[in-house]
Amino acid sequence: MTTATIFAPITGRGGAVTVLRLSGPDANAICTKLIGNLPKSRRASLRTLRDAYGSILDNALVTTFPAPNSFTGEHCVELSLHGGRAVLAAVTNALIAAGARPAEPGEFSRRAFQNGKLDLLQAEATADLIAAETQAQRRQALEGADALHNACQTWREALRLLMAQQEALIDFPDEDLPPEVDQTLTQNIQTLLAEMQSTLTAAPRAERLREGLEFVILGPPNAGKSTLLNALAGADIAIVSETPGTTRDTIATRIDLNGIPINLTDTAGLRETTDPIESEGITRAQTRAKNADLIIAVAPAPHPQFPHTPEGIETLHVITKTDLFETAPMGFLHVSAKTGAGITTLLETLSRIALRLTDTTGIPPLSRPRQLACLRDSAAALTDALTTTEPEVRAENLRTAATALGRLTGLIGVEEILDAVFSGFCIGK
Repeated sequence: MTTATIFAPITGRGGAVTVLRLSGPDANAICTKLIGNLPKSRRASLRTLRDAYGSILDNALVTTFPAPNSFTGEHCVELSLHGGRAVLAAVTNALIAAGARPAEPGEFSRRAFQNGKLDLLQAEATADLIAAETQAQRRQALEGADALHNACQTWREALRLLMAQQEALIDFPDEDLPPEVDQTLTQNIQTLLAEMQSTLTAAPRAERLREGLEFVILGPPNAGKSTLLNALAGADIAIVSETPGTTRDTIATRIDLNGIPINLTDTAGLRETTDPIESEGITRAQTRAKNADLIIAVAPAPHPQFPHTPEGIETLHVITKTDLFETAPMGFLHVSAKTGAGITTLLETLSRIALRLTDTTGIPPLSRPRQLACLRDSAAALTDALTTTEPEVRAENLRTAATALGRLTGLIGVEEILDAVFSGFCIGK
């Protein structure tokens, strides 16, 4: 099947320079139509781009990357253009006229995967890196992908040896193999399963870092929840009023705590009410609280009455409005969002909690549902292998585990998931 030559900007718009990448079998030939002779590979050279009628389009730096030593594994050419929209539009039209077509979202990375330049984990890490908002997300996308890739290599090799040992037990049943051979096989399966289960256990923490933690502020009306939200966010996000019940819906903002993304939500004050709108706001507050990673339960001094919180959800109790009173109960965090007192301590406490909730130190992080499903299937097959005494059945269980692990990296059985993986990329990737 003939592969089209594709192109797209690989830099953001609005800068002084726009880099346009071409990839495909005809990349060199198409660029030759615009610039004449191509420069030597991997050496940026200034060239004048012209359309089919000889009109000058731009003066650009041109760099060629011959296959297979390029990002996609195909012939690639990168044009460093001046960043104006008119320049990009003119060069785009000229490339289309010369036989190229605009790239689909994620098409460069998909071709890199198909040509063996990336595995599926590395491709997903690229998408996560593009979407990273914080330093912790950036580190997980880069370092976490390497850790998971290396773990998969180790698990794959372990499975290969396990299958070989199992086949030996099947092929040579009458060779008086020592009983410790079967015992060793069982122990090795248990060891591999334990490693996979440790990774599965840590998966929710990695997913929280990728998606962002949910911190919900909960409390009675006029307890300073909206003022606290604004203080933690460093911006006027929510309306602040002395009138109880001002906040009638959830108000969320995204903040960065020590490199960890936090979805911080202000909620309606919890109280008995006959107002249908306020009642709906309270219902939404309770729903958000049930799905929170942390509830920041607030109550004003001097006699704080903290709200009831759902069981199983970690809760941090904070006494607010301490600027209005000389003393407040001990054993709680005290803040005054109005004066700023205690806010730094609260932020430090929240940062420590966020780090703990997202800590995957020493464990390869699974951060996507697809990855989680593949490893869970592999672990389930290993569990089945430990519960059977039939050698042939155990051998099939091990093959099933290897197949599921292969789906994780994209070595086998991945065609049906490629569209889902790469459609989330930007055009230039």
